[in-house]
Amino acid sequence: METQHRFAVERADGARILIVAARYYKDVVDALVTGAVRAVADAGATSDVVDIPGAFEAPAAIALAARSGKYDGYIALGCVIRGETSHYDYVCGESARGLMDLSIQKHLPIGYGILTVENEAQAIARADPATRDKGGEAARACLAVLALSKKFPS
Repeated sequence: METQHRFAVERADGARILIVAARYYKDVVDALVTGAVRAVADAGATSDVVDIPGAFEAPAAIALAARSGKYDGYIALGCVIRGETSHYDYVCGESARGLMDLSIQKHLPIGYGILTVENEAQAIARADPATRDKGGEAARACLAVLALSKKFPS
């Protein structure tokens, strides 16, 4: 069993966070969103949720939203389940690379909550906000990097 890691997050009062939810696996992502929204609210921030078709579109959606200057941080949520083809590898790798590129090149606080799993049971277990809460974990990661960005302003 995977060890659950929790870390304290500083208050983020007044921060606006965009949650980008890849709805390909709707039930799994609904659970991820529930955890993320709760974690953002617990930190005193507000969140908006925008739906996208799948994990591959997450970097483009965040890049487009970032142009508006409306948000202080971003959370990418989704699920990719391994299938019989190499499609899984491309979606996982390219979505992760795209989000990391945005984070580094554009200095965007991004919480990565795209589950990469072997089957739906693993996804459900990780997404459940009452247990593993990977959506909340991604939100807390975003908020931690946002707090760090305030310590090192440009």
